[in-house]
Amino acid sequence: HIVDRLIARGDSVVVLDNESTGSHANVNPAAQFVSGDVRNPADLAPIFESGVDVVLHIAGQASIRLSFQDPAADLNVNTLGTINVLQQCLAHRVPRLIFASSMTIYGNTNIVPTPETTIPDPVSYYAVTKYAAERYVHVTAQRRDLGFDFNVTSLRMFNVYGERQSLTNAYQGVFAIFIGNVLRDEPITIHSDGEQSRDFVHIDDVARAWVDAIDNPASYGEVINIGTGAATSVNRLCDIVLTAFGHTRDTYPVSYQPAQPGDMRRSAADITKAKNLLGWQPQVDLDAGKLATINWGKNL
Repeated sequence: HIVDRLIARGDSVVVLDNESTGSHANVNPAAQFVSGDVRNPADLAPIFESGVDVVLHIAGQASIRLSFQDPAADLNVNTLGTINVLQQCLAHRVPRLIFASSMTIYGNTNIVPTPETTIPDPVSYYAVTKYAAERYVHVTAQRRDLGFDFNVTSLRMFNVYGERQSLTNAYQGVFAIFIGNVLRDEPITIHSDGEQSRDFVHIDDVARAWVDAIDNPASYGEVINIGTGAATSVNRLCDIVLTAFGHTRDTYPVSYQPAQPGDMRRSAADITKAKNLLGWQPQVDLDAGKLATINWGKNL
C-alpha cells in the first residue's frame, strides 16, 4: 500500500522482502522487487550501493506468540535486522529513515488512549525487541560523529488491518485470522474473555501517514502514534466478522481460551501528536473499513 502511493507520486521504489508474511504478488509491478532478508547484510548492500534517498523500514517479525517460542529469531529480525539497516544508512549517508515501531512497547499502561510520553513497559519479547530497535534508530541519529544529517522518525503502529493482509497466517492480525477462520468454516478461538481491546487502524490511513511523513521536517527525530484513538473489543470484532457472514456467536463455534503470554488488556492511541506534526488523522470509518476488508476476503 505504501509502495502504491510512492509509485503514484513518481518515486522510484525498491522493495526488499523475504515473503515470510507477505507476497510478491501484492507488490506494485512498477517497483523493483528484491528477494532478501534484513538479517543478511549481503542482501542489503547492493540496494544501498545503487543509491537510496529514503528508507522505510517495515521489515519485522510481528507475532507476539512466535517471539516467545523463538526469542532469538525475534531478536535477530527486529533488533539486529534494524541495526543492519542502520549500518547501511550510515555507510551510504542516507539522509532519511522511517521505522515501524509498535504500540506493544507501552505494555499494560493505565493511560488509554496512550500518548507517546507514556513510559514504555513492554510485556512481551516482541515488544522488547521493537523498543530496542526504536532506540537504536534514534540514538544513531543523535550521534555527533556521522558527518551528515540523518533524520529519523518512528511511527508506533497500532493494530493495522486491511486488504492484502494474509488470511492464512495464524500468527498475526486477529481480524484477518477471524475472517480466514469463517471463510474456511473453522472455529474461532478468542483468548481471555474477549473484552480486551485494540485500536484498529486501516492500511489506507497508515500508508498515507508513512508517505506524508517522508518530507515533513516536523517529524524528524520524533516518535509518533499511528492509530484511531478508538478501542474495539475482540468480542465486538468477532461479532462484526460473524454478522458479515450471516452468523452470530450463538450459531457459530467460538471458544474462549486462556490469555496468551504478553497479551495487553487495553490499547488505544492518543493521536494528538500525529495531528499536530503530520496534519494526519484517520479517514477510514471503522465499520466501513472492516466491511471492505471482509468483502475483499470473500472475493479472493
